Amino acid sequence: MARTQALSLGHSPDPDDAFMFFALAENKINTHGWSFEHTLQDIQTLNERATRGELAISAISIHAYAYVLDKYALLPCGASMGDGYGPMLVVAKGTHFPTEPELLKAWLRERLIAVPGLMTSAYLSLQLFMGEVRHAVVPFDEIFSAVASGRAEVGLIIHEGQLTYQQEGFEKVLDLGQWWKAETGLPLPLGGNVIRKDFTPEERSEINVVLRNSIEYGLKHRADGVAHSMPLARGMDESLADQFIGMYVNDYTLDYGDTGRQAIREFLGRAHRAGLIPSLVELEFVS
Repeated sequence: MARTQALSLGHSPDPDDAFMFFALAENKINTHGWSFEHTLQDIQTLNERATRGELAISAISIHAYAYVLDKYALLPCGASMGDGYGPMLVVAKGTHFPTEPELLKAWLRERLIAVPGLMTSAYLSLQLFMGEVRHAVVPFDEIFSAVASGRAEVGLIIHEGQLTYQQEGFEKVLDLGQWWKAETGLPLPLGGNVIRKDFTPEERSEINVVLRNSIEYGLKHRADGVAHSMPLARGMDESLADQFIGMYVNDYTLDYGDTGRQAIREFLGRAHRAGLIPSLVELEFVS
């Protein structure tokens, strides 16, 4: 593929994704002739665009990967894994709810839950926890207001809301990453980067090296990467943004490793057995 045209690179407008690609955005590394055009959109939109094969490279939900196997391969770098933490269910402070798991599931099934998108890994993990979900799809950054206004009774929050929910006036009902870790002993695979299959295997490998070098540069120049990410921090100060970035940009982000790959297989395998995704997923990673 000719390198005269910039490659479309989709990622969400969040501090962790901005941190991953800060070295690319600020020309800090050798891109070996490749250039990138950054497209920032919420994860549900990126998931939908991936089903149409619109972007050359994109962050997507691991849930969505089950629907784009014909178009994209997984890059081994760029993972967002919740290792004992992840998407959370929250309610307005003062709401009474049971804590025993089976009673909690029954209680949740009677409530309308605001969710950030039906192809998100957050939604799939919620389905794996409780089965059928009464849901309303709400943009991720409007879920707090949906619960506060009474349009929904429970919110499924992702991104920085996992750190700011208390100051926003909510309390946690359940951390799905914590539940998944107790259930399986594995991290919860939330997001990954994919590349279109119309690139040759050699091109995919070359591009993967560039993206991995960008992540590695950010980890080695953390303060600069965090500063670059602050315009997308949505109410977080630098310390909280740094904490959030550390949750989702780490060793798993450089490479899934055996544990990360096992986590994806377990996550999508359970989803298939529960009838929540159309077919059993065979992972195809760029070498």
